[in-house]
Amino acid sequence: MKEFIKDKLTIKVFENRNLMGAAVATAVATRINLLLSKQPYVNIIFGAAPSQNEFFEELLKKEIDWSRLNAFHMDEYINLDADAPQGFGNFIKARLFDLAPFHSVNYINGNAADDEVECLRYTALLKDFETDIVCLGIGENTHLAFNDPHVADLHDPYWVKRVDLDAQCRNQQVNDGCFDTLNEVPTHALTLTLPALLKAPYAFCTVPAQKKAQAVYHTLNEEISDRYPSTHLRNHPNAVLFLDDQSSALI
Repeated sequence: MKEFIKDKLTIKVFENRNLMGAAVATAVATRINLLLSKQPYVNIIFGAAPSQNEFFEELLKKEIDWSRLNAFHMDEYINLDADAPQGFGNFIKARLFDLAPFHSVNYINGNAADDEVECLRYTALLKDFETDIVCLGIGENTHLAFNDPHVADLHDPYWVKRVDLDAQCRNQQVNDGCFDTLNEVPTHALTLTLPALLKAPYAFCTVPAQKKAQAVYHTLNEEISDRYPSTHLRNHPNAVLFLDDQSSALI
């Protein structure tokens, strides 16, 4: 494992994706247990994407009092069939939320009758259960959650909002094997905003695979700005970026 720091961001590079996933799980479980030694519950926001699979698998093996964890996720498509496996709530439900006895699991409803009301509902939950940890990835266009460059705003007045998805973001869903064709990928989603994500005291960012190498390069080398949303991780006081041999190829 190689480790270095860029601005405030710690970067850890592993020989392969499995070692990376195991390391993330160990770091997250350690932080959860430290927090549980000081407070009754821990509130965690999870990203839902294939990039998180190894992390989820390893986290489920850890000794954690799951009954003291409140879980959230960070984005959801609008008007996708409620039982579609590509839905982010369904994706993470099958891989994590249904496999451990969480105290609570809080889903974003992408099929709500009123998007604005749903955004306010989820915002209220996030404010009631102040986030301790965020576990996230980085998109091919450097998005965090669905904060694509054209809608990302570090000073966003909202914590949850409706967004349209850019072409690179939608193509990533095909590249990840979640959809067969671009036409199947929804054009809009509800997402936690940059302020909602980055206010978490601890951030663990998991980014494997060759298709993310360019995004990782931008994350570490571009000027910190909304143009490359993931660059904001470099200003987070307690963020760690976990990479594998492929995603780190350009650094």
